[in-house]
Amino acid sequence: MKNQVQLITYVDRLGGGGLKELQALLTEGGALSGLFGGVHLLPFFHPIDGSDAGFDPIDHTQVDPRLGAWPDVQRLTQQLDVMGDVIVNHMSSQSPQFLDYAQHGDASPYAGLFLGLDDVFPNGAKESDLLAVYRPRPGMPCTVVPLGNGQKRLLWTTFTPSQLDINVLHPQGAAYLQGILQTFASNGIRMVRLDAVGYAIKKPGTSCFMLPETFDFISSFAAQARALGIEVLVEIHAYHQRQIEIARQVDWVYDFALPPLVLHALFFHTSAPLKRWLAMRPNNALTVLDTHDGIGIIDIGADASDRAGRPGLVPPAELDALVERIHANSGGSSRQATGAAASNLDLYQVNCTFYDALARNDAAYLLARAIQFFMPGVPQVYYVGLLAGENDMALLEKSGVGRDINRHHYTPAEIGAALQRPVVARLLDLIRLRNSHPAFAGQFSVANTADEQLLMRWQHGSETAELQADLRTATGRVLHTAADGRQQTLDLTA
Repeated sequence: MKNQVQLITYVDRLGGGGLKELQALLTEGGALSGLFGGVHLLPFFHPIDGSDAGFDPIDHTQVDPRLGAWPDVQRLTQQLDVMGDVIVNHMSSQSPQFLDYAQHGDASPYAGLFLGLDDVFPNGAKESDLLAVYRPRPGMPCTVVPLGNGQKRLLWTTFTPSQLDINVLHPQGAAYLQGILQTFASNGIRMVRLDAVGYAIKKPGTSCFMLPETFDFISSFAAQARALGIEVLVEIHAYHQRQIEIARQVDWVYDFALPPLVLHALFFHTSAPLKRWLAMRPNNALTVLDTHDGIGIIDIGADASDRAGRPGLVPPAELDALVERIHANSGGSSRQATGAAASNLDLYQVNCTFYDALARNDAAYLLARAIQFFMPGVPQVYYVGLLAGENDMALLEKSGVGRDINRHHYTPAEIGAALQRPVVARLLDLIRLRNSHPAFAGQFSVANTADEQLLMRWQHGSETAELQADLRTATGRVLHTAADGRQQTLDLTA
């Protein structure tokens, strides 16, 4: 994976076109040409407009024809590193495999592909067994499914009734996932993100989330991917110590603690929790401030798993105040998209653009991005965040899906207008500096400053890049060596 900033985007929501149009935007002299070392294409499979915006694939190996076809993906991979999603845990209830199983039951060739309650609890499940299952969303983890032969089955549906969990340990489940990897590899994709993999293994008497057996499965799957020349990114929202454990066993993890910690630093004018995290966090991390999901809260909170009692990176009262501050900064719009206020919700996330979470304060937003870019790891920038996007209340009202508040459909005209904004122009300057400056290939350090200050530094030989941040005023600047050896300053005000 290149040590350069990556873009995360839906193919059709950045410019309103398909793969060819996105390639023209990112390369070939397009408006965003030369900005990114790679692009994470959020689900581009058939269909992109299911019940979960492509994360409920009917056919994981088919490009949605409205976006293009595999040759279009291949052409993009020739100019940028491309990451794709492997939705490990589930598939759509409209998939041909499930429709066949629903019609024929045990006589279906796909009978072993879908995970039933009895597969996990062959001796039956007690109330305490089901209540112990870690849930990302309200409700029970299973759905009653009628079959064509008149029988009914309780099938695992970790997320929604239209997303049927795969029995990843069954030969049919293993073959299904291997087929996805082979399709990706043959079309030039060299990085995959394992979506919802933390829920893939279920075991009686446990939380059914990130078990030792889950690590074994991830290790096995990653070995298959590496054999095909593919790196693996694991997506897990969990207690921060779990991320450290996971990072030891995989290629890449997300630093999901970073977004709320940056907000905490700016809201409470202290770098102390962020510095504590810097001292322990894994460096094989992709750093993010925003993604297609919400801003994680569980990632810096106390342990909510079966090992409860371990403290978080910030005190509970400050975590609660952080959430309320996001709601206040967004004028209450994030509250309308979070928790029980919207469907398709996640219990551990606040749905809001990062720009609105910071009350559309340009200086604070640029400082937050600078902190992200100076963290060890590879930065990813979400397409809405790239354009300093605001909460899309019209889309939220239309869909009723909370996360859509941060999934705006940008027209070419909107992209052009956004690129003229000073805050976006300065963000692009930061991206170019992060991509090209030799210091970021060197050694990282963070100075022992007062809590209201943060000083992060990279050095490679005589080349240096230093971020000086004043958290009390939410302002900062980047000092860096230039090609002629002189010191230059990038002021983080738009």
